[in-house]
Amino acid sequence: MPRRSLARVVGGVSVVTVSLVALSTCSFGDAGESTRATEGMQTPSVVTSEDIPSDVYEDSWARLPLLRRESLDADGQRAFDVIVNPDSRYATGLRGPIGMWAYSPLMAENLFPASTYLRYGTEKDQRLTELVILATAREVRSQYEWTSHEPAGASAGLETEIIDFVKRRGDLDTAGDIPGLGDRERTIIAFVREVMSEEKVTSETFARARELFGEQGVMDLAGLVGYYGFINITLKTFDIQLAPGRERLLPDLW
Repeated sequence: MPRRSLARVVGGVSVVTVSLVALSTCSFGDAGESTRATEGMQTPSVVTSEDIPSDVYEDSWARLPLLRRESLDADGQRAFDVIVNPDSRYATGLRGPIGMWAYSPLMAENLFPASTYLRYGTEKDQRLTELVILATAREVRSQYEWTSHEPAGASAGLETEIIDFVKRRGDLDTAGDIPGLGDRERTIIAFVREVMSEEKVTSETFARARELFGEQGVMDLAGLVGYYGFINITLKTFDIQLAPGRERLLPDLW
């Protein structure tokens, strides 16, 4: 049942405990706006229980509850096992947007291996992969994905200055000398901005991406951006929430 009919998790378990569980959501098992100056960005805020909509379930922080393996039919159990197994980034169970995928088991069974490849199997190192994810989260203004992946980006070696530049949607033409912001990083940011917020990727950006990453690399780059675009659609459809106690790391951009 939705949150309004459940015993409150926040009331029965400390918010800190809920927050620690939620830290694994999305990135740790494995977050068309005009440029804003750093000075105009708000201080990050903490999610409270009052922020959670009444139609959201407390086990999933989404509009549908998490599915249990024993309740599924053969297709559902097979898809569940593709996602939740000892070798998976979801070894501890369903959560976040992937938890909603399980409601369409054949879709989940086919998409999950592709998602693993795009995140971990391409020739781009994890630092650049996280840059793609953060740039995509920023373009679609996804608080959930940004908050999940900013720490992951830092852990992968992405410079704080680059994270802040993407967060405030800095101007590449006037970026100047930012530590770590080389040709590959600039090309990735331009590609993501154009593919998500413009009519198409410009010929210049495409040619540079092809030169830097190769033809397969460009397709993998487009695939990773597209995957996180789909994740954003999943987040918005099921109104997936950061759990109470989580700090919002992306300023309010609306």
